[in-house]
Amino acid sequence: MRLPILFVNFKAYKPASGKKAVSLSKHAEAIAKQAKKTIVVAVQATDIALVSKSCKIPVFAQHIDPVEFGKFTGWISAPAVKEAGAVGVILNHAEHKLEDSVLQKTIETAKKYSLKVLVCAENLERAKQIASLVQKPDFIAIEVPELISRSDVSISTVNPELIKSAVKEIKAVAPKIEIIAGAGIHSALDVSKAIELGASGVFVSNKIVNSQDPKKAILELVSGFK
Repeated sequence: MRLPILFVNFKAYKPASGKKAVSLSKHAEAIAKQAKKTIVVAVQATDIALVSKSCKIPVFAQHIDPVEFGKFTGWISAPAVKEAGAVGVILNHAEHKLEDSVLQKTIETAKKYSLKVLVCAENLERAKQIASLVQKPDFIAIEVPELISRSDVSISTVNPELIKSAVKEIKAVAPKIEIIAGAGIHSALDVSKAIELGASGVFVSNKIVNSQDPKKAILELVSGFK
């Protein structure tokens, strides 16, 4: 996936579920093609197959468990999301935290099935811990919990030093990990500022998924990559 990347987390919002997930993904796909930028959609497990069969845009699972095949009723397995069409997975989101031992095992499992991995971190210290794991993710998204879903302030404006420090300190530990800025990103200025600070993309949800005009919202954020 070409950098920079706009990651759009559909969460379990009604406007981004089922057939509506497909519609929103098609808007993102059209804009990605037009702007020649990478847009990744992170959809519910139940929507992965539907979205991946309807669009060529990269699809991430919102979570997987550290399991493969077997007696795992109710768990989400790496091979299942891979078969459904996912190319990557989000782990350790603020709404679905994982202990280090579970996180490490889950990253290992995802990598076994060639899934890209984005791990969320609530602060710099946590991001550095994640970057120090034996099995490393491809991306670390810095998301300050209190800014998640905010539409008035973002990490780029409230705490730009956090992004800058994360890029510097994590690259020193794990040069191949790309830093993604999340939490409150809601404008082209937020996006451009994050990129200027060294981030390789942004991680958003509410700004797009709950917008009255999601297509316009995607266009605005993507314009920040120019």
